[in-house]
Amino acid sequence: MKRLLYFLLVALLLSAALPVQAHGYIVRSIPEDRVTLERAPTRLQYWFSEDLEPEFSKLTVRDQAGNVVAEGGVSPDDRSLLLVQLPSNLPDGAYIAELRTAFASDGHVVVETRVFFVGAEVGGVTGSAASDQANSLEVVWRGMIFTSLMLLFGVFTLYANVLVPAWGSPDHRAGLLPPRVMRRLSALLILGFLLALAGHILAIIQQAMVFFSATPAQVIEQGLWQVVRVGSRFGDLWGARLLFLGIAAAAYGLSVYLRDEQPETVRPFWTATAWVMALTLGTLSAGSHAVGSAVSPWLSVGVDWLHLIGVGLWVGGLIALVFVLPVALRPYEGEARRLALLAVLNRFSWLAAGALVIVISTGIFSASLWFTAPGDLQTTFGGALALKLLMVAGLVGLGAAHHIALRPERYTRWSGIGRRVGNFAVTLRLEVVFAVLVLLATGLLTATPVPIPETAENAVPPPSQTITVDDLMVTLTISPGGPGVNTYDVLVSQNGQPVDDLAVQMQVVHPSRDQRSIWEMVEPVESGLYVLAGDEISETGDWWTLLNITQGDAMRRVAFDWVITDEAGVADTRPYSVVNALALFGIGLAIGWVLLPSARRLYHRLDLSPAALLIAFGSVALTVFFLAFAAAAVQDSQTQYELTLNPPPQVINMVLPDAASLARGEALYTADCATWEADVNAFKTLHDRLDRIRDDELFLAVRDGWRNLPPCGSDLTDDERWDVVNYLRTRA
Repeated sequence: MKRLLYFLLVALLLSAALPVQAHGYIVRSIPEDRVTLERAPTRLQYWFSEDLEPEFSKLTVRDQAGNVVAEGGVSPDDRSLLLVQLPSNLPDGAYIAELRTAFASDGHVVVETRVFFVGAEVGGVTGSAASDQANSLEVVWRGMIFTSLMLLFGVFTLYANVLVPAWGSPDHRAGLLPPRVMRRLSALLILGFLLALAGHILAIIQQAMVFFSATPAQVIEQGLWQVVRVGSRFGDLWGARLLFLGIAAAAYGLSVYLRDEQPETVRPFWTATAWVMALTLGTLSAGSHAVGSAVSPWLSVGVDWLHLIGVGLWVGGLIALVFVLPVALRPYEGEARRLALLAVLNRFSWLAAGALVIVISTGIFSASLWFTAPGDLQTTFGGALALKLLMVAGLVGLGAAHHIALRPERYTRWSGIGRRVGNFAVTLRLEVVFAVLVLLATGLLTATPVPIPETAENAVPPPSQTITVDDLMVTLTISPGGPGVNTYDVLVSQNGQPVDDLAVQMQVVHPSRDQRSIWEMVEPVESGLYVLAGDEISETGDWWTLLNITQGDAMRRVAFDWVITDEAGVADTRPYSVVNALALFGIGLAIGWVLLPSARRLYHRLDLSPAALLIAFGSVALTVFFLAFAAAAVQDSQTQYELTLNPPPQVINMVLPDAASLARGEALYTADCATWEADVNAFKTLHDRLDRIRDDELFLAVRDGWRNLPPCGSDLTDDERWDVVNYLRTRA
């Protein structure tokens, strides 16, 4: 028997060793798939909807003969970016980019290939999309973990919120329930802990298999699972979940150890462990699809957590209840049995009804995150969701039948359902079957790739310009080219050959705000390529990038003028849709409905006299007023502080400080501002402030004078004064 079980385990592991799936997706790619380029790009860049695991993600480029051209990985500046540097002067032909990306949120791995052509398209060369099928072993371990955690959470919450209030008696000091019931609950807990441990063992083995493309034997013998455990976010969540499970198991073990000497500690131990299991469910949400949501990821994770808690209360509690009832009701007959059953089911039905409302409302919101077009329903993810909904419908139907059967006097019209249900023995077992199927379907759903939105990849090319200064041809490309973090690729050639021995500095300027970054060195890579990354471009509008290129003793200024738009950026977020907003509103209503009984009880305890109401409403109104006033005051103070630090410019520099402007400015300065340097002290003070003074201040200094320095040429035009300002900047 042991050999058979070992054989089945190995066969299952081997069956899942090769296929890998995508759960995040590409939101921006440069170049686009199957694009034909006149010349080879300097690098390939792929932005994803989620962060990647740098140790387990790789990008390989091959030519059409299969030879490796270049290899790259995750950007050190942006963990959602996979990039590779290409050698210069790639010959015409087809090139295949092999992307193997491991997503940090849930550990899922994508393998796909993309193609681009240099010169002309080559027939017969195609890429391959990522699989949209779930990994069989992942479905198994996710099903095991979901089932075990829901069972554990269900047992502890059922004990604290249903069984003790319904059947609790001080005659049973250890847990307040009859020993036979406590033993059955303990058996379920032991089963849950063992199933959770087995599921986690399978999970870490399977994750190491897909990270390293290894066999089960390699994972175990080479200790690759340890690398995943300590070197990935999946391993961090895996470890956190086991830590919470260890705390829960320790609390349960202490309750067993102390039940004879200190029986009163059993109930608080079990009740507290329900909260520990709620935190354990939170680790599932932290590694779920919700992390990659383009709509408020933190809110999406919170909603997913609330969904899991609802499932645990309803489905997990139902499984525990069905296994406890036969033992608990064994001594009872007739009316006593029915009353004992009613005492529990009445309490559980309210708990399950509230949980079901939460599950439905949160499920609608979660579905609205991924189904943004009718075609999304026809995906594999849509099929997995449909299967889960089918199982949920069966579970709800059986629950409704039990509710009707327990209240025949209220539902006389449906008395036939009560007769078919009978003594609940068969239908309760069937309900458990559906409950387990719901949890297994949940495992399938979480292991299935989400639909890729139609707007995922933006076809807008990155902004790029080429300027020739003397014998240097300089091409600057901003990738992706929108507000946020960008990579600046500077390609310099001289007489058609790349130049590598240059010192290149760059400054980014926002003229309308009169703000400029510090000068930074652009790092040389190879073959005339110089690269810098930064987040200086913070909004849409007009921007300048200024390059000082030094070759030997000669320095050349190259200036680029850009119009930055959102279209070229990485669309990793999107605003709430009407469906998202309505789903959130539904969650609020569901929570309100669940809390309504508590609110009613509170209402009846309140003092509702006119004087009390006046004081209460007056206090609330004053509190809201003062909070709003304080918030407005803080906001106004912050705005005034920012305006004090960076007031809007009085005049805006509209003259691009390129080489021609600098040359004109130097000539005008020599002709019209020569007297400035005669006043050594004033000019030195101005010179020392050049790296801090704003353009509008320099413009006013040239036009109106500054301290003891006179105006420069009364007949200068505004553009000429800006030329002088641009030249003065080079004196800093």
